[in-house]
Amino acid sequence: MSQGLEGPDPDERLRPEGRRNSQGIRIDPEVEAEPESRRTVISALVEHEPGVLARVSGLFSRRQFNIESLTVADTQNDDWARITLVVEEPDPTLDQIEKQLNKIVPVIHVRELAPDAIARELVLVKVNGDEPDKVQAITQMYNGTTLDAGPRTITVQLTGDEQKINDAVDAFRQFGIREIARTGQTALARGETKTAIVPEHLKE
Repeated sequence: MSQGLEGPDPDERLRPEGRRNSQGIRIDPEVEAEPESRRTVISALVEHEPGVLARVSGLFSRRQFNIESLTVADTQNDDWARITLVVEEPDPTLDQIEKQLNKIVPVIHVRELAPDAIARELVLVKVNGDEPDKVQAITQMYNGTTLDAGPRTITVQLTGDEQKINDAVDAFRQFGIREIARTGQTALARGETKTAIVPEHLKE
């Protein structure tokens, strides 16, 4: 009768955790764990030409990057436009977003803005007009402006950082919100820091 190999009984052996990949190699669950996502603002200075916004949004769609908001508008130069994106992704994905955006030909410069960047958005809120005095009080509290007031609805405009806008919208819910339109954030770097670095040949 042959003697078995030395070691613990099968029931006493430690069993590896994790799953196997397509090659049959076991993956450590700690190594496989997804890095935490973080929310940030990315600013892209682009050449103002037809189709550039479609190319940028198409890139995000193909790569399945998550865009929370996107704004685009003219800059101090009629030939340029600034695209401001709010995204929430892990750091490796954020790096990929910057690299992929830089590969698009009309893109001049891409930068993730610092947390202290100046960011603002605008919101239009249409609420029921049953309590106009209370609506006006909330509007003044958040330094808003009444754009339209009738017997059934009141529409107000507010601008500010994202937290202020969220708080204001929550305050207006008590009156019954009929419609909301938000622009999403637009942002510039604070102080002397340049939001975009423009190559010398484009400054001429």
